[in-house]
Amino acid sequence: MQTGLPRGAPFGLETLAGLGVDRQSAARQARSGWLVRLGQGVYAFPNDPLDRAMTTVFLQTRLPGLHVAGRTALDLHGVRHNLGVQETWVLWGDGPARLPAWYVERFPAHYVGSRLFNWADESLPAMTVGTPPGVQAGLRVSVPERALLEMLFEVGVHQSLEEARQLFENLRPPRRELLARLLECCTSVKAVRLFLTWARETRLLDVDKLLADYTLPVGSDSRWMTRLKDGTLLSLRPHG
Repeated sequence: MQTGLPRGAPFGLETLAGLGVDRQSAARQARSGWLVRLGQGVYAFPNDPLDRAMTTVFLQTRLPGLHVAGRTALDLHGVRHNLGVQETWVLWGDGPARLPAWYVERFPAHYVGSRLFNWADESLPAMTVGTPPGVQAGLRVSVPERALLEMLFEVGVHQSLEEARQLFENLRPPRRELLARLLECCTSVKAVRLFLTWARETRLLDVDKLLADYTLPVGSDSRWMTRLKDGTLLSLRPHG
């Protein structure tokens, strides 16, 4: 175990079984202090500081579709904000779930299991997550275009309007076709309209041309209005 397991990351019973350590043996090793039991079927070495990225890679094997998303994904792609060492990471998955207590105690994180996209193309989910350069190998991170819509979806809930606008203004020009495909299958009218509004205001791209080339789910012809948690009234026109 000392030589065959990585440092800085937890490991599960299936990994221990590959080294000839069954459930009972793992429990004995934990009682004797050779291992630390983090949660059900999850262990680590004692006095081995866990790395957030490596631990998240491990957690990806436990939660379907888990990936780094929203503003955290944008930061890993170089769209910066004031990210601190203990900044709460934004993680998304394929459905309702709860991050393990042992994980969030060490690494503040916010999980979202909402269905933001109705995938018309089954290849699109895999195409829109990857590992940016310089990031821990195997860590699934939303590409900037997907991360942007994830962030806009959370505006007024777990994401401040002011920070979202600042990050939007720091964006590099998106890949137009990929962004359009994501917008087409986006289930959040708020996210789509907020994107169109800010894209028009910042001239990120030609919004009128985008609307002419693609059918985007903007909802009705009426203004979309909601009051955010901080009391701000958000009013969005259908086409930005």
